[in-house]
Amino acid sequence: MNYDLTQGNILKNLLKFSFPIMVGNVLQQLYNVVDTLIVGRYLGKNALAAVGSSYTLMVFVTSIILGLCMGSSAFFSMQFGRRDHDRLQQGIYMAVLMIGAVTVALNVFVYAGMYGILAFLRVPAEVVPYMKEYLLWIFAGIAATFLYNFAANFMRALGNSLIPLCFLGVSAVLNIFLDLFFIRVLMWGVGGAAAATVISQYTAGVGILIYCIKKYPEVQIKKANRHWNPNILKELLGLSSLTCLQQSVMNFGILMVQGLVNSFGPVVMAAFAAAVKIDSFAYSPVQDFGNAFSTYVAQNYGAGKSERIRRGMRDAVLSAFVFCAVISVLVVGFAKPLMSLFLDESSADAVLVGVGYLRIEASFYFGIGLLFLFYGYFRAVSKPGISVILTVVSLGMRVLLAYLLSSIETVGVTGIWLSVPIGWMLADAAGVCFYVHGRRRKKS
Repeated sequence: MNYDLTQGNILKNLLKFSFPIMVGNVLQQLYNVVDTLIVGRYLGKNALAAVGSSYTLMVFVTSIILGLCMGSSAFFSMQFGRRDHDRLQQGIYMAVLMIGAVTVALNVFVYAGMYGILAFLRVPAEVVPYMKEYLLWIFAGIAATFLYNFAANFMRALGNSLIPLCFLGVSAVLNIFLDLFFIRVLMWGVGGAAAATVISQYTAGVGILIYCIKKYPEVQIKKANRHWNPNILKELLGLSSLTCLQQSVMNFGILMVQGLVNSFGPVVMAAFAAAVKIDSFAYSPVQDFGNAFSTYVAQNYGAGKSERIRRGMRDAVLSAFVFCAVISVLVVGFAKPLMSLFLDESSADAVLVGVGYLRIEASFYFGIGLLFLFYGYFRAVSKPGISVILTVVSLGMRVLLAYLLSSIETVGVTGIWLSVPIGWMLADAAGVCFYVHGRRRKKS
């Protein structure tokens, strides 16, 4: 189903549009959650530490692709809101060329710099063989990340969030089956977990692409629109480059924190790997609510409906607050049972470290929920530079405080956990200032 978000009941349409996206990202999170759970249970603490660190690196590298896809999606939403199918097709063509070239370059960079990257992350010697094997498989399938994210973001830009969910559901089930088959039956180790993820992502990406080509004739690129268009490329880069920078800065900060975590040894690495998966899984729906809100804002921005955008922001903030309050209570209350899903009794020390992480982060989920709404809003109104500023504030303070607080002997690794919500809250305060200032300028 396609949603025209420029008319009708705001909250009802926003929730109906965002729900499949939320469920879809929960399913996508299952890729890494299942990898982590099965690896932790069957391959041990060192393998789990490797998969956790690999995931952080993978997210940093692929965040560049994701940022380009998200920025391009904002362009697609605006053209859809204006009903300009020719510019929409030209944008698709140029976006594929741009993101495809970046994907190839990233693959070359990772393979050429593998050992330097592992050294930068301060990966313990006993974890290096596992991490290298996992990364070789994952980045062999980086094209799957491009294919899925481009196709899914494009369909969401048109207001169709259900089809990506359906294909992702099939892919998630396939991932679970392949994980167990490759690790338990074929005994492929961490490489099996990575291979399962790659195959599953290809399945989702190809499925969405085929559906899109068959069901949307207006987006099948006509020959007249298949040409190099520097003006559209410039517009795409204007929307995508800052979004890409935002994603990269955010995940580079996380990568630096991962390096700090690694310096505390395999126990803390394993705890962090499991806890981050639970954490990401818990707030992923509100992250996707922010992405859905971005589509809503972009369509209404393209249609010139500023008052509808203002009312949408109010409804979105209230919805995010209610959701985050519920999830916070659940994660804080069930932190230990959740950690015990990933680590057995022989890793009780890692379980306790992870419980401490979860109870601190989960208490402040509304902070990240509001931040995702600001990211989506400023990206949709063609001000991605503000999103970058908010990211720098959030991640800059997180990295600075993580290194500062963890160096205090009486605080230790807890300082890394405390730095996260502090960064969220400071970025939220900046986001409110930018939003209010922008509204006042429009009124004047």
